[in-house]
Amino acid sequence: MAYRIIADGAGGPEVLKSEDVEVGAPGKGQLRLRHTAVGLNYIDTYFRSGLYPFPADAAPVPGGEAVGIVEAVGPGVTGFAEGDRVGYTIQIGAYASHRIVPADRMMHIPDGVSDEVAACSILKGLTAHYLLTRTF
Repeated sequence: MAYRIIADGAGGPEVLKSEDVEVGAPGKGQLRLRHTAVGLNYIDTYFRSGLYPFPADAAPVPGGEAVGIVEAVGPGVTGFAEGDRVGYTIQIGAYASHRIVPADRMMHIPDGVSDEVAACSILKGLTAHYLLTRTF
């Protein structure tokens, strides 16, 4: 059974609870991942504490970046196959063992990069790139 970590109300780490969840099959343009590492970002504490509200249409599951193994490929997806190591940074919800994600937001993880390094570097790397190339 898959599980996810939800913020059961606003507060400190004590509000984080594990719950079982049925993930199902990926739909058109999606992948089902088994997470192997999840990044932790300061913004996750903002959501957990209640400073930032969770989206109204989503479960209160923190986490915006992760790395995992593709378990299933949805219809219309190209460039990814079962067993691929991939990573992403997207909307919150990464604190989970398994997840359905949009394939167009995924990137392959190079063999020389560990899952842990990739999971904690994707968002930070994109932030550094943005600050160096897009701001004045």
